[in-house]
Amino acid sequence: MIKIKKWHEWRVSPAKASEIQKTLRPRVSLTNAFRDVSEIGLLAGCDIAVDPGKGMAYGAVAVYEFPGLREVERKTAVGRLTFPYVPGLLAFREAPVLLEAIAALEHEPDLYIFDGQGIAHPRGMGIASHLGLFLEKPAIGCAKSRLCGMYREPGLRAGDHSVLLTREGERIGSVLRTRDRVKPVFVSPGHLIDFGASAEIILKTTDGYRIPKPTREADRYTKILKRESAVRNRKTGFTGPRA
Repeated sequence: MIKIKKWHEWRVSPAKASEIQKTLRPRVSLTNAFRDVSEIGLLAGCDIAVDPGKGMAYGAVAVYEFPGLREVERKTAVGRLTFPYVPGLLAFREAPVLLEAIAALEHEPDLYIFDGQGIAHPRGMGIASHLGLFLEKPAIGCAKSRLCGMYREPGLRAGDHSVLLTREGERIGSVLRTRDRVKPVFVSPGHLIDFGASAEIILKTTDGYRIPKPTREADRYTKILKRESAVRNRKTGFTGPRA
């Protein structure tokens, strides 16, 4: 059974959510929970899809052997959206469904990768940092776009990277080219991992693609789940969650 620490309730106001992030930020650690990435046996990719019109969220977690990337298991969950879309507060919108999928896992990952931010966040508490605390496991944020920070474009070859900085010059992530001449991804440590190990693990899980396989496949599962749900809803006449 996956151990999940409950730091707070998820059904709060946006103002309260922002205060929770500020309170939790000092608990985030950028010290590796392992001596070397070779100690990682299983890692998981987590992603979510939403249907705002129906007020539903579709979460998926896919577990892989590391570094071989053989899939071990996958779990999904479906639930109502209980928090509005507010940039910087997406964990409060997405985490409940993701945690439900993670709680159903039969194999406990040593590390989690989230399609989102770690400390590269206005309050240093992206979803990878937030859920890293809840799961008490190393977590990495690997986002397709920048939420905050400044950087210089990295080189054009896979593995080239530059540093993502705040306006005050504090490092909050890496801008990493995972494939030759494709857009970089934005990698930031979430919890119990540092900048170097975060980038190393992302590079070792991309298997020739821009996006790491674990989150890429989790994203694919959420789309399948959302599509299957839409088909069932058309057959039953379901139009969305009741108040």
